[in-house]
Amino acid sequence: MTVQTILRMGDPRLLQPALPVTAFATGELQALIKDMQDTMQAAGGVGLAAVQIGVGLQVVIFGFESSARYPDADTVPETILINPLITPLDEETEDGWEGCQSVPGLRGLVPRSRHIRYQGCDENGQPIDRTVSGFHARVVQHECDHLQGVLYPMRIRDLSRFGFTDVLFPGLE
Repeated sequence: MTVQTILRMGDPRLLQPALPVTAFATGELQALIKDMQDTMQAAGGVGLAAVQIGVGLQVVIFGFESSARYPDADTVPETILINPLITPLDEETEDGWEGCQSVPGLRGLVPRSRHIRYQGCDENGQPIDRTVSGFHARVVQHECDHLQGVLYPMRIRDLSRFGFTDVLFPGLE
């Protein structure tokens, strides 16, 4: 399909809540997912929300075998998640460094729930129900935040832990 332009922080479309998907296994949905996959791969990302390419639907994709941007992260299975629901499984949180294709060149230390359950559907409307921890949980929460109009800098508690990637982590980006 097509590599799409990723909206950047400041674009008001990134702040709008996304609408639920109501029709599955359609050509339009398949085209959107393919565009998202092509865009995420071209950008070297580990996840992408439909709203990041200007489509206000509750669709996220994520997953990777290995990531140059997150070299210490465990593998996350490639997933298409539609109309997600996230439930923290306890009150344990963990700080972790995050970046975002919509906030290029920057990273910030973000608190996230360590253990979550996420539910939703795949592109055919089949249910997904997983319990995950660690980086997998972080990626899902980050991508699903986009569907609520939330960018990771909004979650940073200490702005002294927010800056340019090449300054914070020389040689990483």
